[in-house]
Amino acid sequence: MSSAGAVHRLVVFGDACGSGELGLEAKKRLRAAMYEAFAEAYASVGIEPGRVHQEDRGDGILAALQPEVPPTLMVGRWVDTLYESLRELNDGSAQRLRLRVGMNAGLVLDDGKGLVGRAVDLACRLCDSAAAKRVMTNAADADLLIVVSDWLYANVVAEGGRYVEPGHYRQAPVKNKETDEAAWFLIPRRPEPPLDGPAGHQTGGGPKGDGPPPPSPPEANPAAGDEPPTKLTKPTKPAKQYNAQGDMQIFEGNKIHGGFTGIRKDRPGTGGDAA
Repeated sequence: MSSAGAVHRLVVFGDACGSGELGLEAKKRLRAAMYEAFAEAYASVGIEPGRVHQEDRGDGILAALQPEVPPTLMVGRWVDTLYESLRELNDGSAQRLRLRVGMNAGLVLDDGKGLVGRAVDLACRLCDSAAAKRVMTNAADADLLIVVSDWLYANVVAEGGRYVEPGHYRQAPVKNKETDEAAWFLIPRRPEPPLDGPAGHQTGGGPKGDGPPPPSPPEANPAAGDEPPTKLTKPTKPAKQYNAQGDMQIFEGNKIHGGFTGIRKDRPGTGGDAA
């Protein structure tokens, strides 16, 4: 197929965890919640419905943004709002909606039947990778996992910005079919995702987690009069808090109210952006 007409777009693929185990009614509730969470996240960055191509994938959503949408908004405020929306939707719910979201950017062609391009293929494979599923299994209390391509991390995430957490991402290989990608994983508001195995043993050294693990404390020898070693604990980082004031955009009932100022505000009744 000719690449004529393909344009560089940011691609998002979201997939619900464990949906295959649900009955029909539970699937309907999950899908409604998934679309509500995505719509609120789009509204928080001023994206009107016509500026995003969105395809239904059963228990998932495939989307491509218009080229003029700043990718920093998507890896920052969009991700943060999606996280907050899922947290609110899951509060008190017997059936939690947990999402894996793959993100990538590149040439994308809309052939009238759907989205085509390697950028699309990679976003889907990042989301469906064994590493992504393993992280969500290890972090059973997490509602959202973000997996971005190496290109997107290096060119967008690493530059930082409001709500962007480059230092909280960790890198792990994704190998699936012809895909061999050094992907980056994030669970919002957490220092690092629980990657296991050689690729997931990420301690020290900054964003990539390079460096050897810390040495184990020596065993005490009671016969020699040694005191048991003091157990060291990793200090807990304070939770991030966000306090936005002024005129803000509000999403309610799939509608956007008020002018877009670049500052998100939770729906009425929530307690702000505190983590």
